[in-house]
Amino acid sequence: MKQSLLLFLVVGMLFTGTINTLLNKLQDLTCVAHCDDPDKSRRHYFEQPLWQTLNMFIGEAACLLVYYGAVVLEPLLDRFRKYMQLDSASHHSNHVQTSVFDETSPLVSPQTSSNEELSYTAANITPESTREPLKGWLNILFLFPTLCDLTSTTFMNVGLIFISASIYQMLRGSVVLFTGTLSVLFLGRRHPLYRWFSLVTVFAGVAIVGLSGVMTPGTTPPVYSNSSTLAESFLLADVTALESVEQPSGYALGIFLVVIAQTFTALQFVLEEKIMAKYEVPAIKAVGLEGFFGLACTAIGMPILHYTLGVHGEPGNYFDMYVGYHMVVDNPQVLWAGIGIVFSIAFFNWFGLSVTRNISATSRSTIDTCR
Repeated sequence: MKQSLLLFLVVGMLFTGTINTLLNKLQDLTCVAHCDDPDKSRRHYFEQPLWQTLNMFIGEAACLLVYYGAVVLEPLLDRFRKYMQLDSASHHSNHVQTSVFDETSPLVSPQTSSNEELSYTAANITPESTREPLKGWLNILFLFPTLCDLTSTTFMNVGLIFISASIYQMLRGSVVLFTGTLSVLFLGRRHPLYRWFSLVTVFAGVAIVGLSGVMTPGTTPPVYSNSSTLAESFLLADVTALESVEQPSGYALGIFLVVIAQTFTALQFVLEEKIMAKYEVPAIKAVGLEGFFGLACTAIGMPILHYTLGVHGEPGNYFDMYVGYHMVVDNPQVLWAGIGIVFSIAFFNWFGLSVTRNISATSRSTIDTCR
């Protein structure tokens, strides 16, 4: 892959990932009930991690529609191109032409450069020409990374309620050590000593960030109500607003959930790389399959959690599906932020899987810490 295209994928992954994190935190800081109450403890904020997880899978599943739409349109485009070629040939039949589609044309049979030969740096990656297409029942292989994604995203969404967006993002850096370890177990990688030292150093930095979050008192969150527009809250407000925390006492729980979630994220990355190293599958299809399976699992799990846990707890708790639905549709700011999350997560996962496919899962997790 060209270096310029690879750079585009990396920058796109970082940009869309950052937007996604900020929009999720903005939802968490949006007051949905009793916003004018002088007693701040009576104010209710949007705390619905399951709905945020469902939102993510909607964005990913939309990629599957794009993929199959392209599959349907491709034959029509081929017929149109052939028609245009025949029409052009009929007007220039008296001229000798050399087709750019000749077998010797570099557009069809390009010479393999040294950079292209070095592109297969991941262990056990089968060259694309010999990879088996992922189709039929093989598509269900993406159910396994989807379950990891479902678990990690839900844990992180709960953790994000208790900690600031910056602490949350820095804690996600622990994924590099987990990914490096799992890549040895599942992919047969052998990391040199200097790489292990680097991974442990990153993890030590994450531990320091976590301790600083526990030891430093939090601040009272700003009130984002229906009277505030999304632009006012997200673009015009003080940047420290997204760094505020509702429950400083819950910092330890938030940190624990985010770090534990990284083990599932690392397993997801490694499983994705293992599948994409063996089978030929476009990144957009892979994202769509994970979205489809995740959407199905979440749609099944939410009613079960609602009737087993949600109805027996305080109204508006994490598993109260009915109240959560009205929090989304009755609050324009939450709704519009959710729409932004749908698009940002779709592009983020496409960029991320493209990086995994062309480099490695460990590189993807390392790059992700930069946001």
